[in-house]
Amino acid sequence: MGDVRPKESFDTELAMKLTIGIKVFNEAARIGRAIETALEAAAPYGGEILIADSGSTDGTLEIALRYDVKIVQLANPSERSCGAGAQLAYMFARGEFFYLLDGDMEIDPSFLPCAIPFLETHLDFAGVGGRVEEANVENHEFRTRKINAERRCAYYPRLIDRLDCGGLYRVSAVKQSGYFADRNLKSFEEFELASRLIADGWKLTRLDVPAVVHYGHTSESYKLLRARFLSGYANGVGQVSRAILARPRGRQALSKLTQFWTCAVVVIWWAAILALTVLAVSDWHYLAYLLVAIVLPVLFLMLRRGSVQAGLYSFVAWNTVAIGFFAGFAASRRSPTERLEAVIIRG
Repeated sequence: MGDVRPKESFDTELAMKLTIGIKVFNEAARIGRAIETALEAAAPYGGEILIADSGSTDGTLEIALRYDVKIVQLANPSERSCGAGAQLAYMFARGEFFYLLDGDMEIDPSFLPCAIPFLETHLDFAGVGGRVEEANVENHEFRTRKINAERRCAYYPRLIDRLDCGGLYRVSAVKQSGYFADRNLKSFEEFELASRLIADGWKLTRLDVPAVVHYGHTSESYKLLRARFLSGYANGVGQVSRAILARPRGRQALSKLTQFWTCAVVVIWWAAILALTVLAVSDWHYLAYLLVAIVLPVLFLMLRRGSVQAGLYSFVAWNTVAIGFFAGFAASRRSPTERLEAVIIRG
């Protein structure tokens, strides 16, 4: 039986150099390797491994219990989100530095020996990441992620505006910002965190060293897109936009979110299509303009992605995210500083 802890009892004191938090939900296929690589990486620092489970039902916890790790679980699975999982792991962390790992990732043993000294000697940096290797590129989303990551490698090290797919954070900097991850966010929790840290005067960067291998989803592209729409993951742009705009200087931070501007472009395109549709009823010349307006974005994305299939997928994905934007922006919010109720499985 787990121990349900009251909200007020989560405060802990920093007691060690490093905490690696692993957020999981139904990761039975990969959680063993995630824990093993985390244990190996943390051992030189006497660090702790903390599993933050969002209500797994596939045997993830049974596998995790085989290892010498701490395990906590959301008391209310209906609160499950990317932000809540990350915040749950951080709430129990006792390290001076905190690394957040997903349950389908493996941390590279060469990363922390570079990252920790970097933060110890660069006191104006709140976080540092490394190269992320996408192991599964069967679908268009993760194939595009891999291509973009490889392009960015040419520019390391430089200042960046987020640490997607994880990074090592200075806990004192996170405490200054109030919390680690916004519990309301289905996605973009790393960007929201980075925007607060940067607003407080901190810096972020990536080093040109391997950090993690990410296995990700192997679902067919459109099945994954459908699942993300139904789960609310596609609402993340709207959720994070609302969260950031509620803060002082929020517009400046939001200007760096590419996906926000993508949604804006799609909405403008919708308005143009609607207007041309109305005009085409009374003047056939506008019918030609309408056809051009519909075809041009698809052709542009095909050329940009380098294939017909990838271009069509991007076209559908952009429209899906734009639809989700409105649902996410209108969604109800709880205070991100409010403590999550948790069950301690092994503490």
